[in-house]
Amino acid sequence: LGFVQIAAPVAPTVSAGVATATTQLESNLQLSAVALRGAQAHSSSASSGSWQRVTAGVAAAAVTSTALCEAAGGRKLRVAVIGGGPGGACCAETLAEAGIETYLIERKMDNCKPCGGAIPLCMIDEFDLPIELVDRKVRKMTMISPTNKEVQIGQTLKDDEYIGMVRREVLDAFIRDRAGQKGAKLINGLFMSMTTPKAKDEPYVLTYNDFGEQGGDARKGVRKTLEVDVVIGGDGANSRVAKEIEAGDYEYAIAFQERMRISEDKMDYYKERAEMYVGEDVSPDFYAWVFPKCDHVAVGTGTVVDKKGIQKYQQGIRDRARNRIAGGEILRVEAHPIPEHPRPWRVRDRATLIGDAAGYVTKCSGEGIYFAAKSGRMCAESIVERSENGTRMINDRDLYDYINKFDAKYGPTYLVLDALQKLFYTSDAARESFVDLCEEKYVQQVTFDSYLYKTVQGNNPIGDVALLGKTLSSLYKNNTSKPAPMRELV
Repeated sequence: LGFVQIAAPVAPTVSAGVATATTQLESNLQLSAVALRGAQAHSSSASSGSWQRVTAGVAAAAVTSTALCEAAGGRKLRVAVIGGGPGGACCAETLAEAGIETYLIERKMDNCKPCGGAIPLCMIDEFDLPIELVDRKVRKMTMISPTNKEVQIGQTLKDDEYIGMVRREVLDAFIRDRAGQKGAKLINGLFMSMTTPKAKDEPYVLTYNDFGEQGGDARKGVRKTLEVDVVIGGDGANSRVAKEIEAGDYEYAIAFQERMRISEDKMDYYKERAEMYVGEDVSPDFYAWVFPKCDHVAVGTGTVVDKKGIQKYQQGIRDRARNRIAGGEILRVEAHPIPEHPRPWRVRDRATLIGDAAGYVTKCSGEGIYFAAKSGRMCAESIVERSENGTRMINDRDLYDYINKFDAKYGPTYLVLDALQKLFYTSDAARESFVDLCEEKYVQQVTFDSYLYKTVQGNNPIGDVALLGKTLSSLYKNNTSKPAPMRELV
């Protein structure tokens, strides 16, 4: 959900403490160097070789006018965005608004991606989203430990602050339609493959199945081709664009979710509340959830290390939350892969990746909607700037401009959340400590501020030192003492 983003504002003292503890628990953390194609660069990474850092030489070369060449025939730059989720839709919207010839290809216009559906408050204003898209305004978050200890979070929220809960099929369609209104050409089709240009001015030739063609098979569509200058892959964790540009593999989690309609009195309990459950019974390395939607709840879990056991963990969350979802009618069952870290390559020639396709989902919290939308917009803004509003051709160094900016702004958050997941999601004793720490008002304050506004809040050195002490004390206590009896949720 992202509420655990204490990572961003934590002072060096706390960060050092977390890093030290994580190193002791996870000996496989290491730094590795990766050669970036076509430029002398280096990649700095933690745990999975994820965050690319392009050298100053590449950045300097990217701004030189000699790296750009005029688009053929005086026409506008042509860009194809594959995938119509928040990332692809926001990217296409920004490109089209700048006058760039934009194509947005989405295979399923009413797609209901399995997703908790939480968005930070800042996203509503930043992306100009109507408040009607928000099904529920969550002002209460209940953290539930392996022994069912409940900690209520939200006491630091102001009256006008909340976490927005949306349905992906509604959010995605709104942004996608807005992109169309601003000039993007929306194509209901399935991207199949593309031919890579052999020369710097040659186009990519995309092959896709057009489902909007009335004369074709509704299931197979009509095979068509499209010539473009730039390709942006926003087509999710199983990205075909990523495969085409040989972006490399990454570890992924499986998220499983059931949408469930419960009685009105039970639904009233979730009116402004979301629940997060931790424990070996619901996930060995993540968390389970009950999130409110417009007229139902989403009950789900996820895991990386035991994907085949996902049904067992889903039964675990059903059992843990049984008194609160009893008698619920299952409306639909959803499952989807979630990336665990950025891909080794996110740029290849004039093609790049955004959102889940690039691997922009945070560990520990599993937040991805905001970062997908933000990466799509940042990518488009770099293209608009570097191509001078679509009047000049771009190259890979221009696309690295977006990668550099995104990594600089959000890379540290991803790395620290990765460390927190390794620290607190490894055993039930550590999970009990995680929930214990959520009782601290200081933790709630910096956590919610960081999540809601995606900015580093003012640090309190005294609070940071006190938090470090409580973290170590709680970890010691829960690892050396007998677990508390299991509580019954009411």
